[in-house]
Formats: sequence, structure tokens, C-alpha cells
Amino acid sequence: MSKKLKAAIIGSGNIGTDLMIKILRHGRHIEMGAMVGIDPKSDGLARAARMGVAITHEGVDGLTRLPQFADIDIVFDATSASAHVKNDAVLRALKPAIRMVDLTPAAIGPYCVPVVNGAAHLDARNVNMVTCGGQATIPMVAAVSRVAKVYYGEIIASISSKSAGPGTRANIDEFTETTSKAIEQVGGAQKGKAIIILNPAEPPLIMRDTVYCMTELDADQDAIRKSVQDMAAAVQEYVPGYRLKQEVQFDRIEHAPNLPGIGRQAGLKVSVFLEVEGAAHYLPAYAGNLDIMTSAALKTAERMAERHLAA
Repeated sequence: MSKKLKAAIIGSGNIGTDLMIKILRHGRHIEMGAMVGIDPKSDGLARAARMGVAITHEGVDGLTRLPQFADIDIVFDATSASAHVKNDAVLRALKPAIRMVDLTPAAIGPYCVPVVNGAAHLDARNVNMVTCGGQATIPMVAAVSRVAKVYYGEIIASISSKSAGPGTRANIDEFTETTSKAIEQVGGAQKGKAIIILNPAEPPLIMRDTVYCMTELDADQDAIRKSVQDMAAAVQEYVPGYRLKQEVQFDRIEHAPNLPGIGRQAGLKVSVFLEVEGAAHYLPAYAGNLDIMTSAALKTAERMAERHLAA
């Protein structure tokens, strides 16, 4: 298929600019139509202009006034949770069939983690990419839950302070709430919890993630280990810097926390340790938290576009 769908990106900060470069370099079924920001002096808008992409610094309203808007089929929103609610409403009123790929924690549409449930939402008008921590860790919770019952899933995402821009910092509460819900709804845990750590260390540290799952005491450890390794390989197909730091760890817990379905019975704690190195298209390699978001968003949009173009 030679035809491509045109995309606009709302948000000319780190995430939006990195996503734009990914589309320009690697877009198979998607091409850039417009870059939208609110700061006329932003580096993202300047880069877009140099690369021949239409720009506006007047936000979503400016996008609707661009001549290119008529050809836009997909919009990536890399702003904030509160801004996405407005952006979706404005665009939906003018183009009811437009597709929105939401990189904020707003969660208007269904949660989408490409390797777990991406195929289920190819026709959705708005999909939510959860959070960076969710994209990194929910595949591991899902890997355990597809071979064992997960009573509780807890994730800890540690990212460099330098890779957390104003949008990320403004959405900390939404991060924990959205990720916790997605651990349950997408990952398959009966109860989920998410923690984010902004690490100020210098030099900046690469993204690290820890995943804890509580399962039945007699869960098949070999099946869990293989499922985790297979899932990691699947994520690496679109995030090459995604990797397991060590073998999956198993610990017998004699008195588990009071969890749904298990109470305070003994259980098996499964521990998975990850790191995510960025591709350094625009952001530093340590900013794997941002790279996995843009990579997952592009992977999702490419599959949506491929389905639409084949129809």
C-alpha cells in the first residue's frame, strides 16, 4: 500500500517532537500533516517547520484553521490530561470519525498496550496509551496473568528527573490512577497499584521498572518465566531498548497481604526487573520512559492505519 494517512501531533514538547521524528523516519502507513503547539518559540515547532511540516502555535483551534486539517485522519495528543478532554471535544465536533491516539492519562478511550490488547481497539475513535510506566510494565503483568491467576500487581517506575517535563509533572496523580486501573483492566490483575519515582541522580539514569505479582502458591514457575521472556521479545519489536535486567524471581510468601481472592493465605511473589533505553531519535537515550510512549503510540496508529487502508 503506497497511500498513507495524514497525522497531526498536538503538543510540540519532548514527546510530540520525538514522535514527529519517528513518523518522518519510520512511518509506513502514516505521514506528518501538522505539528501543533502553544509556544511559538518551541524547538518542536521550529524543527517541524524546517522539515516542511505545517505548524501552528494556536493549539487545537489553530489546527482546525489550517488548510491541511481537511486531510488529517489521525491526531496524536501529547499535551496533558485536562487539555486532551478539550482537544477531543473540539475535534470530534468537526470530524466525528477522526481517530485520536491519546498520550496523556486522560483515558477518554480504552486503554491500549500494543502487545497485550492493541488488536482489540483498531476501530476505536480514541485510544489511551496509559502512561510510560504502564507501557513498560503492564506487558509483564499480562505475561504472568495469561499463565497464572494474579491477585495483586504492583509496579514501580523510576525515571530520570530530566526526562520528566512539565506535562509529566502535572499529571503525577493521573499517572498513578490511570496506571493502577490499567494494571487491572489490561494486565489482568485483580488489584493494581502504581508508583512513580523521579530520580534526580547525575548523570541521569536510564528508566528502570520493577513489577511484582502475587499469584497462587502452586503457579507454574517455568510457564511464568517463559511467558515473561516471550512478552519481552514482543515489546522489543517496537522498543529495541526494552530488556529484562535479570531472571524472573520467585519468593514464597507465607502470609500474603489481605488481597481479593487470596485473603492472607500464602502466595507466590513474582518479581520482574526491567530497563528501557531510548532510541535517541530526539531525546537522550536515558529517556526510555518517553521513547516507549512514542513507540507504542506509533505502533498503535500504524496498525489502525493499516486496517483502515486495507478496508
